[in-house]
Amino acid sequence: MTENLHIGDENLVIDQEALESHLDGLIERVILRGAGVSRLLIIPPDITRLNSRAGEITAYLWKRLHQTIHIDILPALGTHVPMTEAQCVRLFGPGVPPGRIIPHRWRDDLKVLGELSADEINELSNGRFAQPMQVAVNRQLFDGNYDLILSVGQVVPHEVIGMANYTKNIMIGVGGKDTIDKSHFLGAACGMESIMGRIDTPVREALNTAFDRYLRGVLPISFLLTVVGTQDNDTVLRGIFYGDGDETFIKAAELSRQINFDVLNEPIKRCVVYLDPEEFHTTWLGNKAIYRTRMAMADGGELIILAPGLSGFGEDPQIDRLIRKYGYRGTPNTLDALKHDPELANNLSAAAHLIHGSPEGRFQVTYCPGTGMSKDEIETVGYHHRPYAEAAKQYNPAKLTAGWHTDADGQRYFYIPNPALGLWASRSRLNA
Repeated sequence: MTENLHIGDENLVIDQEALESHLDGLIERVILRGAGVSRLLIIPPDITRLNSRAGEITAYLWKRLHQTIHIDILPALGTHVPMTEAQCVRLFGPGVPPGRIIPHRWRDDLKVLGELSADEINELSNGRFAQPMQVAVNRQLFDGNYDLILSVGQVVPHEVIGMANYTKNIMIGVGGKDTIDKSHFLGAACGMESIMGRIDTPVREALNTAFDRYLRGVLPISFLLTVVGTQDNDTVLRGIFYGDGDETFIKAAELSRQINFDVLNEPIKRCVVYLDPEEFHTTWLGNKAIYRTRMAMADGGELIILAPGLSGFGEDPQIDRLIRKYGYRGTPNTLDALKHDPELANNLSAAAHLIHGSPEGRFQVTYCPGTGMSKDEIETVGYHHRPYAEAAKQYNPAKLTAGWHTDADGQRYFYIPNPALGLWASRSRLNA
């Protein structure tokens, strides 16, 4: 019988002692007393999911087990750049040797497993997109001869798939270029607003189908999922879920919808979002500020993004160049560019990102970077610019708490300290 652990509630706080106790129980039942695990692969997120608690879970598993079994760590980078040694220490602590952390190269380190046909993708998209999607994962999953592959990560509303993690951590996090490209564009074609915060979506169905067809029962993959909320302007662990099937993900996703989806009684005319410089260095990541608030923004409103660590657009040099070339200029412009530029058509995740990152003329986006990005760079891709130092004087992230505020001029605004932790929507837009 498959081991399951499903613990979570919107009012529950799982402190460090309780977390370690739950992990100790899993270690005893699944690894030490179970089928006899001698080789373990952990697939956690990277530094961009710093608040997921996956870093400290990985560190604890390493601390408890590395002297008795072989452990490798393969962060689910997707298209992100590999972490520096300093970032690895920040995420996992000093006890995990950098040499045991394997970088995922999404264009190269792949084992091709098969594909979802164009007909399948066409059906999932209701005729909006019809290309085959190759299914590939990092070859280390097969070559490492692991007795257990443990995917660790946070379930939270997500702009591409609806709710993050579960099979996404495998099929995208350590997946290949074509899977990433086609799944992202499938989400863009179906419409972000119809996907975000939903458990059952076309992208989720595509990735679950790929996982079930090519990996389930073939590799010993289990999932350890967290749900993180906020309390007193800090993050708290509300749930921890372990298992290898859909039920584990669905229970975690249902809890996340309860605590990470904020429905507001009125649209936001001015929204201020802070991007922690440790997590957000590019608009590829930082545009969560746009994705997660777009259903809450009022038409004609302004989204102000405080981004002191911003230093580029794409995590990948090729994608960065395409973003600089085309900018965030709305769906029609991006679709037109796809017809005329084979390079963009061959990088559909970039095209999807350009669509996702555009306010489509509904509201203004003002990026406020530090010294890492110039006014010209920001404005060239279609956003407005304001220096971080100037904006931070008016909206000081060190003094603000999440929610509604009024500035010195009597203007009301809504503040979000970390867009990666939730999803915001106005009641009127949900009911439209």
